[in-house]
Amino acid sequence: MEYYEAANFLFDLKRYPSRKGTEATRALLAAMDDPHEELTCVQIAGSNGKGSTARMVERVLREAGLSVGLFTSPHLTDVRERVRVNGRKIRKQAVTAFVSEIREYVLDASSQGAAPTFFETQTALALWEFARQDVDIAVLEVGIGGHHDATSVVDPLTSAVTSVTLEHTALLGDTRAEIARDKAHVAGELPLVTGESEETLAAIRSVAGEVHTVGSGSDTDVQARYEGRDGLTGTVTLTGSDWSVAASLPQLGAHQAVNAGIAAALCRQVADVTEQAIVRGLETAYWPGRFEIMSQEPLLVLDGAHNPGSCATTAETLDSFDYDELHLVFGALSDKDHRGMAETLPEAATVYACEPSIDRAEDADALVRAFDTDSTRVVRSVVSAVESALDAAAPEDCVLVVGSLYTVSEARQRWVGTQTPKRVSSIADARAALTEADVTQAGVWRMRGKGVHRVVKLRLQPRQARFLKEELLSLGGECAISGCSSHTHEPRYLDVVAMGTLAQFKRLIEKLDGQPHGLAVVGDDLKQTLDIGTAPEKHGYPWDDRVAVMGIVNVTPDSFHDGGAYDTVEAAVARAEELIEDGADILDIGGESTRPGADPVPTETEIERVVPVIERLADRNALVSVDTRKAAVARAALEAGADILNDVSGLADPDMRHVAADYNVPTVVMHSIEAPVDPETDVTYDDVVSDTIDELAERVLLAEKAGLDRDQIIVDPGIGFGTSATESFELLGRVGEFHALGCPVLVGHSHKSMYDRVDRAAGERLHATVAATAIAAERGADIVRVHDVKENVAAVRTQRAASDPDA
Repeated sequence: MEYYEAANFLFDLKRYPSRKGTEATRALLAAMDDPHEELTCVQIAGSNGKGSTARMVERVLREAGLSVGLFTSPHLTDVRERVRVNGRKIRKQAVTAFVSEIREYVLDASSQGAAPTFFETQTALALWEFARQDVDIAVLEVGIGGHHDATSVVDPLTSAVTSVTLEHTALLGDTRAEIARDKAHVAGELPLVTGESEETLAAIRSVAGEVHTVGSGSDTDVQARYEGRDGLTGTVTLTGSDWSVAASLPQLGAHQAVNAGIAAALCRQVADVTEQAIVRGLETAYWPGRFEIMSQEPLLVLDGAHNPGSCATTAETLDSFDYDELHLVFGALSDKDHRGMAETLPEAATVYACEPSIDRAEDADALVRAFDTDSTRVVRSVVSAVESALDAAAPEDCVLVVGSLYTVSEARQRWVGTQTPKRVSSIADARAALTEADVTQAGVWRMRGKGVHRVVKLRLQPRQARFLKEELLSLGGECAISGCSSHTHEPRYLDVVAMGTLAQFKRLIEKLDGQPHGLAVVGDDLKQTLDIGTAPEKHGYPWDDRVAVMGIVNVTPDSFHDGGAYDTVEAAVARAEELIEDGADILDIGGESTRPGADPVPTETEIERVVPVIERLADRNALVSVDTRKAAVARAALEAGADILNDVSGLADPDMRHVAADYNVPTVVMHSIEAPVDPETDVTYDDVVSDTIDELAERVLLAEKAGLDRDQIIVDPGIGFGTSATESFELLGRVGEFHALGCPVLVGHSHKSMYDRVDRAAGERLHATVAATAIAAERGADIVRVHDVKENVAAVRTQRAASDPDA
């Protein structure tokens, strides 16, 4: 079975209406030998805030050293987002294996009118994957209610009801108290944590055995106080009976303080978590689409608020910002209280009503009637509505996208969507590009010989994909679309492989200009991807128009290649001067080894190692980079004269992106499963390049939202950090695809263990490293990071001379 067949099988399952009872889910799990029975679970219910709280719990527990599975819904762009283990979404191969296992049971159940629904099957998929991965804790976000939800097949160690509003009244009850009682059934006689009070708290207590309360009052078990906004973070203090923490949350709003308090209380019931783990977990619990600030001039906010209560919270949080006029992009589902939502949102200068690509979306013509203003416009495409609002907004204004996570999902593609240039020089290359995009086997066979000239993989909405295919075919090009069916009841994006001559793509871009459904934006992105009529902005960086060489200076006793050779200031400076003489454009100064098994270095020690060296090198004829995972070290290095940040952890320190933005310096963001590398970590990929690009996209967005431009954000595929030798060579060979992120690309491959695969042991890897540098330069790298500068400078200069003899 192929992935597209498995995905289509799941999406063809019934979705609505939701039904009472867990019998269908239990029966499905029984057919799979009840994988959930050995899991330790945390179950989180609530009308609003349950997804954010679940994410916080997952991050805190991971900071405490536990392996954690996370099940949430809905997804933003990819159904696999719903099931994550240690932050990584479930692999395609796992989804295919799961569907292969359940297919016969589901078909038999369907013949008897008892087939599990889509959500019930997704719940079973999550529990099956968590058991298969042997996670320490499984964190489950409840779908609807609690008593009859599919996730309630588990007996949680602890649970929560975050908040209660009037929702799904036909299923849960007509009053907040009735709904609260339904949600509280997640606990039974086990502990439950809640942010509710008064009447709803009494209703929860009538069902749950042991209830712990979180709120701003002194009579709560955990006091959660929101101290206000500090830039793009919200400061909170949490105080329990014998513990207290202060943290800066990446999610703004007073309600997030309560969510953080609930998360901390749950984690303390599950494991022995330190205050440091709580702070670190809360500060790194990014949750896309929930009051997510995408830019500051104008202020652009994406928020998935989808009922009057959550819209009121959005308005309250937005009130902490100063702006002139509000431009509101509003798209909602048909079963929501549109007028109630509109009445709670701030008054807007213009309302752009739109329709997310889902069959439950309300007609935009009906949505405008919910607003008591004449300044409304119908722009059905979410992407086009966002572009219209941005065009109208002055730098001092605010653009708010709200109404549904489905709306936010489509708007967000403007920043995280990628168009990947594919290197296709043979039928085998074309076959690989098509297969990676889940094109059907018949389609691969038919199209593989046509993948010539320019080949680009895009991720588009179904209607965008159909239009682009028709237009490209009419121009004589070729186009193949993923075999995953278009299911408009879920936010769906399809992989598309477009193939044609440069002239055909130019004419295609002209046809896309002015088209609806956000196709003009697709055309603009194609211009950038294929470098059609564009000229990159020059900043004076050495990698602007050639491959730059970054020389490594390890001021450490234990780095894998030259540890101890330059661990004094004098030795490190002398080595750096030698590398400059050899032609280094950049000097990368590091004070902590990230080799497998390396011990972390205290912040003070790392500063003592790198700062004196940087101070001595700051006026030399080369840029100076600091190689660090710690924001405090980065700040000290920049104060000492460093020009570049190189973070192998991919901005794991929540302050690192703000340091980079404060100093406005180029910043290397590396893909890293963990640093230092744990050699025992077993990491799997469906396609190592596509998966790495996907995971890097969110890290790049973090840096961009902090204030850096994309051309200042340098991406590093992270060769050797969670990749096998085979996968490392795959990253090297396809390095040009990382330009899909719109950033310069750095390759760090020097003397790594990947060369064991070509029979080069440690101490014998110079020639292999130089060969790999030539390959990286030829395949699209902008910077190579190496120990041996003279030899690698010769390699990049030779490659440049061969590709452009007149240069």
